[in-house]
Amino acid sequence: MKPEVPNGIWPTMVTPFTASGSIDYDALEMLIEWYIAHGSDGLFAVCQSSEMFYLSLEERVALAKFVVEKADGRLPVIASGHISDRSDDQVEELGRIASTGVDAVVLVSNRLAAREEDDEIWKRNAEYLLERVPEVQFGIYECPYPYKRLLSPELLRWCADTGRFSFLKDTCCDVEQMRAKLEAVRGSRLKLFNANSSTLLESLKLGAAGFSGVMANFHLDLYAYLVKRWRTDPAIADAIQAFLGVASLVELQYYPVNAKYHLQLSGVPLQLRSRVIDETCFKPNQKLEIEQLQVLTSYVRERLKSNVSS
Repeated sequence: MKPEVPNGIWPTMVTPFTASGSIDYDALEMLIEWYIAHGSDGLFAVCQSSEMFYLSLEERVALAKFVVEKADGRLPVIASGHISDRSDDQVEELGRIASTGVDAVVLVSNRLAAREEDDEIWKRNAEYLLERVPEVQFGIYECPYPYKRLLSPELLRWCADTGRFSFLKDTCCDVEQMRAKLEAVRGSRLKLFNANSSTLLESLKLGAAGFSGVMANFHLDLYAYLVKRWRTDPAIADAIQAFLGVASLVELQYYPVNAKYHLQLSGVPLQLRSRVIDETCFKPNQKLEIEQLQVLTSYVRERLKSNVSS
């Protein structure tokens, strides 16, 4: 069994595409460097932000392998790519993702039971996968597509007790639900990473291990500061939290194209091309909003530096 995943920031990686629509590996390599330079503690590749539901199995495997190779041991990499409906197809895709050398393979919670099926069916399907993909560390992602299946504290404890799970990307966006989940897994190797910006600081106070959400594609360094310094700089942490909570509304705008535009402005040479949405429908006023967010983020960074040095 691999070591526990480290606490901190795990950005949900976007996938750059060329003008022809294939994966742009040159831009992806520069993006990996951007994540590392801005304070990432791990990389979550082949997730919904990566447009995994629009990637072939070969592309998902190649993407995970590339990220592992370019990260080159500087920080851990986890990957999902778990999109199939049939259990046997899931065994194949999970096994192939595991073969890329990722530190954990992330199961999508809604792939293990239909919306109307109960937790017992979820457990049976999970056991099937655990048996057929042995000696692999797993994570869980409460992915909102095609439907959001949140794990109950009881089911999460069951996962922890298997000893095979180390990562939860929690998308409940509810502090009280996270409190119950954290209590359920206390003392286990299973860590909760909050995907929701507005509840992040409160979840950290309850024992969450960090952040794994789309907004790490915008101002990763501010998330890193909050997660690492909230205990020692509580007043600054409150101010950063207020900014991050309000700024996170931009994820409702035109994601992931808006994140790719922000990354362009930040010096990563990727195109706005997307398989999920039509990048040509990204409106001029929406671009302007991202530009203004970048200006505001720079102002927050400067204020933060001033407070730290004073």
